[in-house]
Amino acid sequence: MASSQDVHVRICGQEIIKYDLEIKALIQDIRECPGPQSVLMDFNSEVKERFNQLRLRIQNMEQMAKEQDRETEKQAILSETESNRRQMLSNQTAWRKANLACKLSIDNLEKDELLYGGDSTVRQRKATKEILVQTSGDITESLMSISRMMAQSVSQSEETIGTLATSSRTVLETDEEFKAMTGTIHLGRKLISKYNRRELTDKLLIFLAVALFLATVLYILKKRLFPFI
Repeated sequence: MASSQDVHVRICGQEIIKYDLEIKALIQDIRECPGPQSVLMDFNSEVKERFNQLRLRIQNMEQMAKEQDRETEKQAILSETESNRRQMLSNQTAWRKANLACKLSIDNLEKDELLYGGDSTVRQRKATKEILVQTSGDITESLMSISRMMAQSVSQSEETIGTLATSSRTVLETDEEFKAMTGTIHLGRKLISKYNRRELTDKLLIFLAVALFLATVLYILKKRLFPFI
């Protein structure tokens, strides 16, 4: 059965995976963001928040690794922590590249608007941009919904694992009680066998005493009744 430390390590690992997926989804949104700058800033704010949470979970996992009793488990968790940290750095690099691409795209669109402000094509581009912004917002809302569902799943997993840990303790306690009862029964069986042997010995001694008594009585009667024999 899983110990309390194992439960916390698993939950921390699940949360790291959740934040990693959310960051990747937000980076993709930034790549596809048509503007304006305010939307890009909102995306970046969310990414920063996720990175802070991810960094905190990685630090927590590293601390839990140092608290492990067995060296093999400690090294395994530290290896996983290092892998998560490399993945986080890769996401940060992808985030910077997505920002550069998005800012360049927004700058080009703004230049086109300045050059062709009255053109119908530009108005059409504006309308398209608004639709894309709305679509991007819908995608973000969907991702947030998925995030909430994953958070609920993590919470349920934590409760389930906690229940399993409690059941494990109950089973262990029952096993200890069963072992104690088995020892008591074994001791009782030994005492009963000992008393049975003692009873047999007592019966034999009583029989010998009665036989000796009868022999003595017969001897005395013989001497008094038949002194000449």
